[in-house]
Amino acid sequence: MTDWRSPYAGPVRAVILDWAGTVVDHGSRAPMGAFQRAFAEFGVGISIADARGPMGMAKADHIRAVGRAVNEAWRAQHGRDFDEEDVQRIFAVFEPMNIAAVRDHAALIPGAAAALAALRARGIRIGSTTGYTRPIMAALAPLAEAQGFAPEVTVCAGDLAAGRPAPLQMWQAMAAMGVWPAASVVKVDDTAPGIGEGRAAGTWTVGVALTGNIAGLSAEALAALPAAERAALRARATAELEAAGAHLVVDGIADLPGAVAAVEARLAAGETP
Repeated sequence: MTDWRSPYAGPVRAVILDWAGTVVDHGSRAPMGAFQRAFAEFGVGISIADARGPMGMAKADHIRAVGRAVNEAWRAQHGRDFDEEDVQRIFAVFEPMNIAAVRDHAALIPGAAAALAALRARGIRIGSTTGYTRPIMAALAPLAEAQGFAPEVTVCAGDLAAGRPAPLQMWQAMAAMGVWPAASVVKVDDTAPGIGEGRAAGTWTVGVALTGNIAGLSAEALAALPAAERAALRARATAELEAAGAHLVVDGIADLPGAVAAVEARLAAGETP
């Protein structure tokens, strides 16, 4: 039994994964497009950078953040500042759009199945948290399961009192799996709020640089980039994820077994998250 009074130095017991941009939807393209279309319904255009900026947060929080960022344009269109009623009106339009979009962006990211099989073979538990709501996940989860991805637990935005970067979803996932201490858990995410979620929960954090929201590209578009452009993209994403607190940053989920091994080496050397 783990002695809670001593620093944990054992193996990784669980990996808790984000969904879009981490395990499915290379480039996290489904929510980005839905945010743009939802704001356009209200006469306000938002850029890709606006749409991607708060990615990883609960979707209502994301809409709230985008609304603040484009408040000047909103005032010009509507004659008043963006407010909480607007958040709810846009969310009501956005959620069905995102549900439709995930059906077109549900493919597992290359290497995900093999990486997760390697972790399971070592007895490592697999859970998940997401900025998606339950209705969005009701559409996405069966599509992922058909490809072999079915985590033990999925904690959604809206399940608890606060979303990312609050640690509540992580704690809920850990409690549901019965996994502790936090130092035995690795959170994997492609966004700053998701990395913040793991850090706030006291776990190790691994950022994915090239398959997620920061890079924002399909697997085909990423592969077509010249090597120098891909390297620059990797460097920018790595810097953002490390600034958010990531302990390690890898290109994508295919590299996760090696990252877990690196975390275990740090644990054995006496490091803690």
